[in-house]
Amino acid sequence: MRPGAHSFWWLYGANASVSARPSLPLVLWLQGGPGASSTGYGNFAELGPLDWYLKPRATAWTNAPANLLFVDNPVGAGYSYVDTLDLLPKTNGAIAKDLVALMAAFFAKYTELQSTPFYVFTESYGGKMAATFAPALYAAVQAGTVKANFKGYVMGDSWYVLRALQPRPPKTNPNPNPTPPKSLTKQD
Repeated sequence: MRPGAHSFWWLYGANASVSARPSLPLVLWLQGGPGASSTGYGNFAELGPLDWYLKPRATAWTNAPANLLFVDNPVGAGYSYVDTLDLLPKTNGAIAKDLVALMAAFFAKYTELQSTPFYVFTESYGGKMAATFAPALYAAVQAGTVKANFKGYVMGDSWYVLRALQPRPPKTNPNPNPTPPKSLTKQD
């Protein structure tokens, strides 16, 4: 992470033997918001092994079985913090850069997980962050700066709009009666 930026995360091993865990998927969960706590909300309200009342959850993803990594993201959300407010990330690119740095440090520390199939799952605004983070992570893995077996990402009920798909009116219309392309005209 950047100096002055501190990321909080929580890792659960899959409900399997400790020796089997490195062969089971590792799922990074990014919450929406932006700014909702993955370690709080995603963990206890949705898919972690314990619910809000610390009771075991039968539908926990660790029962899939999968290893689960919750990250309070971006820094400034949940228990992740910055030393001064000017260090808060202001763009999805800055958020992605922080996450790539976190994953580089994480996999450098937990070398036994470097070959584990690694997936990024997101919810709501987390999908908007992942759409920038996942390609940056892939590039870092290809460049060798992150040692991970990155397999892909999933954007569940994500808040993301592809700009290329948004219809945009022309600024000016030089031809008020355009002829449609031949492929759109009736063929005899």
